[in-house]
Amino acid sequence: MWSDNFCRKGGADGCCIRSTINKEFESNSKPQQSIMDEIKFQSINLQQAQNQIRHKTDGLSSSTLVLRRGQAFTVLMSYEGRPFDPMKEKLIFRIVLGPLFVEVPVSTFGQPSLTQWSAVLERRVPNPTGPSVLSVSLSSPASASIGVYMLQLRVETRWTVRTYLLGQFTLLCNPWCQADSVFLQAEDLRNEYVRSDFGLLFKGSPCNVVSRPWSFDQYEKGILDICMKLLQLSPQYQADMRTDLQNRSSPVYIGRVISAMVNCQDDKGVLMGKWSGDYSGGINPSQWSGSADILRTWSETQFRPVKYGQCWVFAAVMCTVMRALGIPTRVITNFNSAHDTDGNMVIEEYYNEMGEKLSISNDSIWNFHVWVESWMKRPDLGQGYDGWQVLDATPQERSAGIFRCGPAAVKAIYQQKVDAQYDVPFVYAAVNADVRTIIIKDRKILSTSTDTKRVGSLISTKRPGSMLMQDITSEYKTEKDESTVRALSTDVRRGEGATGRVASKGTAVSLQLLKAPVVGENISFNVIITNNAAAPQLLKKHVNAQNKEYNRNPTGTFWEAHDDVKIGPNQTLTIKHEISFKDYMLKEVEEDSLVNLAVVIEDVKSQERVLATEEFNIRSPALTVQIQNEYVVINTQQVATVTFTNPFSTAVSGELTVACSGLLEQKVQTRITIQPRETMRMPISFTPRMAGSKMLYASLVLTNPPTVLHGFKSIDVQAA
Repeated sequence: MWSDNFCRKGGADGCCIRSTINKEFESNSKPQQSIMDEIKFQSINLQQAQNQIRHKTDGLSSSTLVLRRGQAFTVLMSYEGRPFDPMKEKLIFRIVLGPLFVEVPVSTFGQPSLTQWSAVLERRVPNPTGPSVLSVSLSSPASASIGVYMLQLRVETRWTVRTYLLGQFTLLCNPWCQADSVFLQAEDLRNEYVRSDFGLLFKGSPCNVVSRPWSFDQYEKGILDICMKLLQLSPQYQADMRTDLQNRSSPVYIGRVISAMVNCQDDKGVLMGKWSGDYSGGINPSQWSGSADILRTWSETQFRPVKYGQCWVFAAVMCTVMRALGIPTRVITNFNSAHDTDGNMVIEEYYNEMGEKLSISNDSIWNFHVWVESWMKRPDLGQGYDGWQVLDATPQERSAGIFRCGPAAVKAIYQQKVDAQYDVPFVYAAVNADVRTIIIKDRKILSTSTDTKRVGSLISTKRPGSMLMQDITSEYKTEKDESTVRALSTDVRRGEGATGRVASKGTAVSLQLLKAPVVGENISFNVIITNNAAAPQLLKKHVNAQNKEYNRNPTGTFWEAHDDVKIGPNQTLTIKHEISFKDYMLKEVEEDSLVNLAVVIEDVKSQERVLATEEFNIRSPALTVQIQNEYVVINTQQVATVTFTNPFSTAVSGELTVACSGLLEQKVQTRITIQPRETMRMPISFTPRMAGSKMLYASLVLTNPPTVLHGFKSIDVQAA
């Protein structure tokens, strides 16, 4: 399809046109009358508004016309002179992408093609008193490369050749086109996974899932152009522009490029990751609430990496870029996600005899890990692997020498097809690895146990068309795990505490959270000990609580309790404990505090030890967002109210931010102080400028206690 483009190309001129005349033909003095008889094009109308509505790109902000591949678009050309005669004038469009171009003669009959570029003359509108108009339908193939194109028109007559520079257009993937490799059948899913500009990210733990609003912002001013620039800055483009542009016909290739470019490990990527807790010199990842701020900061600082991101930020930004490019994408959370560094499918966790978790193994279990899935065909894998593909922009391991991951077919993960490219073994381990727990003392192993259910216990995404969680664990894991998944999902919906149980012949022990922990409140839990023997026992009980980051082993102990316990034959004891707020309060601002809680029960006589553990999050209180009138109409002012009652015993202060793509032109930010038990009510006026489903979201970053509060309200904006 493509040819090499050795001509010098000009810039875009919008609806104005410039012409260049081949002087070799014009210098001939004999046919001056023929030259005077030519038609002269005055202006070209790329029909931006009409074409973008038809291509479902209306709302996307770009300096160019925005189109989807595999679909026709209309160009109107005004000219003066005699009526257009296809026998005298030959019209040829030149479509230029970097060093590549294709020439498309205008046909006076026929239908647009889905397999190659085509141009068909739709109609001629002669005008005796003014400019006449030609309407041409141009079509791109459904496999065209994604990128920013230059459109040129060449008019050839017997005596002259004139070239007109018509402007630029950005070409995207087309999930509405059946011939496109990202075609998605259902309209509601296309709206959710391509057109929707907001969503929920799920964090926390399986027993206490937290919904975190995020604004993907693909309609914000300049964001699409930045996404295209991201492709242009990739190492693949810089090393071999021609090959990169040709490969951009494939969403598989695009996904691998974007997965690498969202992090900055190997390139001029968007985000720098940091998990240390010290975020000086940048932004705490918990304080980001949308992708536009991140992408604009990257662009405005000459493409220096933005500080800082963690897994949900990398995933959310990648979701923005992929949706902007027209590739259906959703954000996924894998709870209890294994990071198997040695590839043996076993994660080893070590505890000492006092219940303290030790940082010995290089392997780790992230309380949650967030990636994206994108919908595409996989012709490289053969039949059966089309559909959702895992892509992970968080820099964990290298794939073919670059920090990126995927696309890994979800069906290949389910079928344990670990030889399927790309990175299926790594993702398979993340959702299926076994956990081997080892209690040690003085470098000697006291006991071991293996848990085959914990990793990947809940895999979730936002349910299309609602603000609820959708459990998709069964898409990744075989039926043998579904009972565990259902039980955990039920706990999530009820908000009940989870229990962990380890039993031996003589003693069984479990932990039970009495309610879902909330910042500012005490943590209440039970240690339940059962003596399965027919004789009384003397036991030692060691309970240990440690703060932890979501992606690594815990730090030091912040609370512990050690007791002697006497238990009768076949007796069950329930011992209640409480951890006060002042014991677990963090120094750094976090959305959710995470705790590793463990109990070791030691049989004094036999020296046998049993362990039960539970890792859980302490969720922040929520903000409430309400609107005055549920019937919201475009271009009509509305009022929303953000409400929060301070549950703490001391005054709290921080910065409140309210934003919404399509509802508020700019964020509303204000410093507030709220006294104990006082209720804050903050009215926010907004005027919707886009119809459709939108999300008004608010965040409150408190400094005392250091936490981030969120709230959101989904709004259905009606057309006028």
